[in-house]
Amino acid sequence: MSRVVTIEEPPPSPQLPQTRCREKPGASGSVSANRPYDFLYDPLFIVSSEKDHTQANIQANLIRNRLRRVPRFRTMFSNLIHYPRYSLYWSKVDPVPAFMSREWKGQEEKHREGLWQLAIMDTSFQMAKEVYEDPDVTGKNRYKYFERPFLPFHQQVPFNVVFAATKTQAYTFLPISAKYPPVLSKHTVGTQTDYRDAEVQTDPYSPEYVVCQDSIPELLTLATLTWGRGLPAGQAEVEMIERAREKRAWEATLPCLSDTSQFEKRRRMMNAMERKEWAFREQEIEKLQEIRLEVLKELLKKRDENQNEVNMKHLNARWSQLQEAKEAKLAQIQHTHVVAIRKLAGKGRNIEGKLERRNIIKDYSDYASQVYGPLSRLGRFPDNNSEDFVVKNYYLNTYEGLVELESSLPDFVTQPRIRPPKPKVTTTKAGFLKRAARMDHELAEVHKAILDKKNKVLEPKKLLRFLQRKAVPQPRLPTPTLEMSSNEEEDIEMAVIYLQKLLRGRVVQNMMFEGKEKRLELIQELRTSHALQEDDRLLKKAEKQVTLALQRQRNLHEHKVSLVENHLAGLEGRVLADMFDFLSKELVRLQEERRIHAFAMLAERQRRMREAEESGRRQVEQRRLREEDQIFKEVIKVHQNTITSYLEDIILNTEENTAEEQARAEIEKMAEEINDVAYEMESRRTQLQSEEIVAELVYSFLIPEVQKEFVKEKVRNAQRKHILAAHQIIHGHTEDMVKKNFVEQEQDEEVSDTDKSPEEDTQNKNSS
Repeated sequence: MSRVVTIEEPPPSPQLPQTRCREKPGASGSVSANRPYDFLYDPLFIVSSEKDHTQANIQANLIRNRLRRVPRFRTMFSNLIHYPRYSLYWSKVDPVPAFMSREWKGQEEKHREGLWQLAIMDTSFQMAKEVYEDPDVTGKNRYKYFERPFLPFHQQVPFNVVFAATKTQAYTFLPISAKYPPVLSKHTVGTQTDYRDAEVQTDPYSPEYVVCQDSIPELLTLATLTWGRGLPAGQAEVEMIERAREKRAWEATLPCLSDTSQFEKRRRMMNAMERKEWAFREQEIEKLQEIRLEVLKELLKKRDENQNEVNMKHLNARWSQLQEAKEAKLAQIQHTHVVAIRKLAGKGRNIEGKLERRNIIKDYSDYASQVYGPLSRLGRFPDNNSEDFVVKNYYLNTYEGLVELESSLPDFVTQPRIRPPKPKVTTTKAGFLKRAARMDHELAEVHKAILDKKNKVLEPKKLLRFLQRKAVPQPRLPTPTLEMSSNEEEDIEMAVIYLQKLLRGRVVQNMMFEGKEKRLELIQELRTSHALQEDDRLLKKAEKQVTLALQRQRNLHEHKVSLVENHLAGLEGRVLADMFDFLSKELVRLQEERRIHAFAMLAERQRRMREAEESGRRQVEQRRLREEDQIFKEVIKVHQNTITSYLEDIILNTEENTAEEQARAEIEKMAEEINDVAYEMESRRTQLQSEEIVAELVYSFLIPEVQKEFVKEKVRNAQRKHILAAHQIIHGHTEDMVKKNFVEQEQDEEVSDTDKSPEEDTQNKNSS
């Protein structure tokens, strides 16, 4: 049950607004730290890397809000598991609109950071000025620049505290004076609060500035340095600024490029500056190497200490194990010793074995005792009257009974019918072997091979015949025989045996006595610990009380000494703890200082390396731009030539078409004129003129054709003789080759026949 406590606060200052905190009784519930898609919508939600952005996206997609419960109408009111009331379906509707980008916003920041680094390394690089959005401090974003101050006592006040409202006095307005002009009730004022270290505050406020046209302030060269990236400036930034000033001063002293007479001087100055920069870089590299060497030494030292600590732990663990094993072994030896002493004491009470009573439990638990296997020499005969248990049957002991028993039995007992087993069908209707039969056959073959290999006896290697040793059988020892001539010798023999028993018993007694003398102290200890007499008990009790009193005095003295030692140790520990605390803090401070210096050196070296890489990339970019310009020029030239040739083709085609049309018109006109003349001549022509025209046509068409045919026949006759000569030469050679091949084939057949005849003769002889 919650209670409300009211606390009176002093009147707050004008800068601190009134705060009231109240917790409703019984209010409970789970509040989410953020919303599922804050990483996409909220500009103040920042993830550290692209991996975290992907993880947030996956978590947003896997939330249960996209699961929809769809009721089943048939089982809507069911409470059974196998008839659920609803089904879960994954909603395909994406809550994020399509125009919202799901990509990580840190790529732009990385690109901007790379441009900042480039601007820091290369002073000639002018970074584009960023246009910031109007912060609107006095408007809608006013809440971002104000926050209640962090007061320590707020943490001690519980959440269910309600601050009492402060009593404000009514303000009395002064009378309006005519001497002063009236003051406006509203006006815009830029405010600068004292509480700017809030969670929403990122960079300090930077006012806008205007640069004159012909002036370049030195402060603008540091525009790339921002809060957290070079600001507040440290030793490395100060050294960088000093080097940049020296470089600008040196660049101002360089001769102008337009003066050709100063080229040599400019080259010498640039070489000297380059050597100076290389020397500075070598110094930085040497410092960085020294720092790395120190760090490496510290790491090696720390590794050795860790290894020594691990080795000591292992040694302590091993020593503890050995100590435990030693104590366990000692305890086992002590236990064995006590058990052996007790057994010896028990045996000492009954040396001859006459006082021992019968142990019925032991007799019945031992199957070799007299209960289960009695001896006949003790008067027990278990086979007596065994005939009483023999079964006497008329049908089994007499012939007539056997015949009667046989006649009473059925026929299938005396005349058994044996049916031969049917062979197992291992083939199908189509005649193929079944898979099971094939598998059984293969298993049988494998089993047979395994048995053959298992039962196979390796033949021993035969030794050489001449080096083989012949075994000589050992002669059999003669069987000892005991010959007793008379009863006197037998009595003497028994007496000797009894004397041997006495001597052996005396030897055992002597050994027992010697053992008792050797272990007299242990026997005394046992007697003291197991004293049975009353006087001995009283003496032991008095000694025990004296010993306990001495122990109490010694414990009291040790307690006093330990208290004094504890106080001294506490004082020493306090002094040592303060001293070690100071030394450890000093060590941490030195390590942090060295680490910061090492980081600064690494950053400077990385800046130099990036500057060199950027200069190389700039040269490659310039070369690529020149190549692209040349390619563009060549492409434009090709396009111009293409257009020129295209226009020339169009003009030439136009001229040809125009000339063709004009020629066609002129030819048609000339043909009309010729037709007119021909028609006029045709009308005036006589019979004789017509015959002359026919004769000229025959002479100009038929006679040249006949002449052509005659010339062709003449050429054909001239070529025929050459063709015949070529045919004779070719066919003559081919006929000679055919004849030659035919003769060679006949010779080969004759040789093969002659080779076959001797073989046939030899075969005939063999057969005969």
